[in-house]
Amino acid sequence: MSISLLGDCRITPSASDPVASLGQKEQGLLAVLALASGTPIPRERLAALLWSDRDELHARDSLKHALGHLREALRSARDALCSDRHSVHLDPVAVDIDALAFERHCAEGSEAAAERALALYRGGLLEGCAVRDPAFEDWLATERRRFGRLAEQAAGRVMAGALETGDADRALGAALRLEAMDPLREDACRTIMTCLARKGDRCGALRRFETLRAALRDELGVAPEPQTLAVVDEVSKHPLRQADPATPPHKPARPSIAVLAFDVSGTEAEQAYFADGVVEEIIGALSRVRWLFVISRSSSFTWRGEQEDVTRIGQTLGVRYILSGSVRRGGDRMRIAGRLVDAASGGLLWAETFEGGLENVFDLQDRVTARVVGAVAPRLEQAEIERARAKLTGHLDAYDVYLRGLAALHRWTREGNLEAISAFRTATAKDPGFASAYGLEARCYSQQKACGWVTDLPALIAATRQAAGRAIDHGRDDAVALATAGIGMALVANEVSHGDDLVTRALELNPNLANAWLFSGWINGWLGRAEIALDHVARGMRLNPYDPETAMMYAAKGYAHFVAGDYADAARWAERSARNRPSYLIASCILAASRAFLGDIEEARRMVARIREIDRRMSATKLIAHYPIQRDVDRDRWREGMRIAGLPD
Repeated sequence: MSISLLGDCRITPSASDPVASLGQKEQGLLAVLALASGTPIPRERLAALLWSDRDELHARDSLKHALGHLREALRSARDALCSDRHSVHLDPVAVDIDALAFERHCAEGSEAAAERALALYRGGLLEGCAVRDPAFEDWLATERRRFGRLAEQAAGRVMAGALETGDADRALGAALRLEAMDPLREDACRTIMTCLARKGDRCGALRRFETLRAALRDELGVAPEPQTLAVVDEVSKHPLRQADPATPPHKPARPSIAVLAFDVSGTEAEQAYFADGVVEEIIGALSRVRWLFVISRSSSFTWRGEQEDVTRIGQTLGVRYILSGSVRRGGDRMRIAGRLVDAASGGLLWAETFEGGLENVFDLQDRVTARVVGAVAPRLEQAEIERARAKLTGHLDAYDVYLRGLAALHRWTREGNLEAISAFRTATAKDPGFASAYGLEARCYSQQKACGWVTDLPALIAATRQAAGRAIDHGRDDAVALATAGIGMALVANEVSHGDDLVTRALELNPNLANAWLFSGWINGWLGRAEIALDHVARGMRLNPYDPETAMMYAAKGYAHFVAGDYADAARWAERSARNRPSYLIASCILAASRAFLGDIEEARRMVARIREIDRRMSATKLIAHYPIQRDVDRDRWREGMRIAGLPD
């Protein structure tokens, strides 16, 4: 049995067993016990560390339940978790703990041991864990800093050793990891610049320097070291690499894209750095989309300044889509144009122009990246859906079936919903590790509940938990899988906090996923956090204003305004949602209650009639139970509005 604490926390009983799922407090408890290396820890200390907001009796009771869950998760390693009335300890001999192995490798001091340590360092300690307890937060912050320092030392050791032996690729890899841990490390930046320049990517090397110089100025108020400036002078002399002729590669099974270097008018270095920075951020953001194959920057940038047509570039790079653009400066404004093209047909799929001021060039880069990725990813998905529809049924692979299911889900009908469930199940039968397909199956069940298509709620909850659990097990780094599992757990299973954790993790993985912001908006609305809900829905709408889920976005915004007591805006957004998707039950409910509070009883009762058409047995009590509203004040207000509107109690 193995326990992973670096990066996401997980317990893996064996190669064939599923990964055990733990709550946030249980993850924290496991980490404290694991890092104690077998030393018994008093129960009082554990309770005070993780449940400091509760009295001693309730804290010890919470600890007892958490230990029960841990013991169940560790059942494959008999006697690994040992406890008595006074203390608890975890036997490090009975389980493999990555954090302890990492510490051992770091202590060895050799370059080979440092390599082994870095292989284990998949992220910071308990990277996805967020236990909101001051005592534990202090403990975790201290331990994260300690592990971070050890990882930096290991990366520095590998980088130095690789430079001594002339292994540029290994040196670059170690330097990139070191830079990610500490963006102010000048030795890492110097190594990266040197390696990139040797590969012909002079602009990328100089861009790294500009980023470092700005960070040193803004955070420390200092200039780069003389050694760094010397490397910059040397890098400036390197020639740009030309593209080498090669046999066109085979296109990957997944949809594939290359992001070309943006054209820049003029010769100002600032514009070149800005343009390359935008493209670099876009490539990084698109790389987080699990179903998309993204060509590396070093390959796509070989076409810089060349006038080849996109069909030839697509054939040479072996990609289906090409994203290109241009940057133009006028005074203190920058205009960025982007266009997405199908490389096979040359057809234009998307084009848009963005403009912004240069007061904060890095902020402008972030905004452009978010807008471009938020628009491009859905266009690629729609293009792939059309491609899958055109295929013969007998030639469909798991991904094609998944796309057909996605198209059926977007129809928002009972028939389409059942068709989508069948497609997603077929996809996972073809590929049992297809995390997004499991998540979208859970999404189908949340759609059923949102539209009032439920005939057997216990069965729906069970199916949702099963699909969401598999999405989580197979997709711990898959934003789509986690976000769709999260909304299913929140809406259908009424596990709103769990759903909140899953969607939050999805946004950490891919902050440009519009639906994840939408789901977060709903969840925060159900938790009574109206201001956060409105902000998150607005982010989703900005990322993808033409999303098939637009009706959901309107309704989520309407509900957040309802929670805030702004009934006029609640009615306005709910009406747009209901007009866009008449079958969407919650939109009609928000509109009915809001109109009632505004005194428009006739319109409120007309909405109640529509609600009863969707579900003849709907009542105020049933409606309250139908949605996972967490605060009594919100439930009471909802009930009162529906009572005024004429819905029976």
